[in-house]
Amino acid sequence: MTGFADALRALMDERGLSVSALASQMPCDKALVSRYRSGHQSPSRRMAERLDEVLEADGQLAALARPGSARVVTGPGPAEAADDEIAALELARRAAASDVGAATVDRLEQAADSMAIAYHSTGPAVLLPRLRRYLGYVTDLLDARATLTERRRLMVTGGWLSLLAATCAVDLGRDDAAAAHLATAAQLARETGHAELGAWALETRAWQILVGGDYRRAAAISQGAQQIAPPGSSAHIQATAQEGRAWARLGDTRETLAALRRTEALVSPLAVPDQPEHHYRYDPGKQEAYIATTLAWIGDPAAEGHARQVLAGLESPAADVPRPRRAASARLDLALALAASGRLDEAAGTALDAVTSRLLVPSTYWRAEEVISAVAGAGGDARQLAEAYRQICADGKPPALT
Repeated sequence: MTGFADALRALMDERGLSVSALASQMPCDKALVSRYRSGHQSPSRRMAERLDEVLEADGQLAALARPGSARVVTGPGPAEAADDEIAALELARRAAASDVGAATVDRLEQAADSMAIAYHSTGPAVLLPRLRRYLGYVTDLLDARATLTERRRLMVTGGWLSLLAATCAVDLGRDDAAAAHLATAAQLARETGHAELGAWALETRAWQILVGGDYRRAAAISQGAQQIAPPGSSAHIQATAQEGRAWARLGDTRETLAALRRTEALVSPLAVPDQPEHHYRYDPGKQEAYIATTLAWIGDPAAEGHARQVLAGLESPAADVPRPRRAASARLDLALALAASGRLDEAAGTALDAVTSRLLVPSTYWRAEEVISAVAGAGGDARQLAEAYRQICADGKPPALT
């Protein structure tokens, strides 16, 4: 088809396009354009029409590529067969082509894991900017050429980063930002079919709503998370524990204890994970802390023993990983249990340790207020605790003492 090759060369020369430039606009392999230009290969009709479109040839190239009316085609000749083979190879090449690379995705997944591990020892205000930068980078890569596998992995990684960003925003009391990040995480979970990511997004939403005081809705959303989570997964366990906390806030002892029993049944077969400090990998040690909190909220006297056991484990020299924020929360659990048993001075002192550690985050400030109210309401002296709370947690706003 020398007519086609001649016309192609003339159009390329006229428009000042090199073989490489034309190939990038198609897009296709530049060796294929070179074969068309030299007449060593005839284009398929589809490729000729695309060349016609890119070169704005007004149908000239498409017409030259059509078989002549006098030609009788009884089957694919050598040229047509070779063209089919090359088209298949080109499709495979483009499917495997990527501007991202598996190594980049590996490193992004590792970065997401490292931030999930750092969450328990890093303030949310410090971690959130780093998460935003990585989310921006993932967003840029999703606009680049990537294989289907790389694209799915990028979307899943973006989902985990969005979920952790939402968690930090909840901690900081930034509800609108948290809701936006959670919506993104949930969308990416749906689009990738990642059930555990989707369940964690619901569980985190339940926690946000519980902090806001809508306990019945928090329980319902926690149940929804359990329904979509892979059975026995970390998300399944966490959502079950979250349901128990919501029932505790509602004062429903029967439902609370039932959720605690279900959580215990899920946790008991678990081994300690390789990275128990990872926020999205449930470790058996976390269960004891959840029991302490939940029992304290329903006024069960057993809460004191659980809270002391948690603190002893966290502050032991043999502790595997420091978890200072969990220790601060355990002190609030213990303080609430002590107040319920009438040991008001000890309760105030224990809560004061939690507040002055400066490890509490805004999403848990209300728990310190709860201890202040419990101590003051029972006739105890909560003035020092209330003053520390005002200076450290409440931006100058004094908490209620009655």
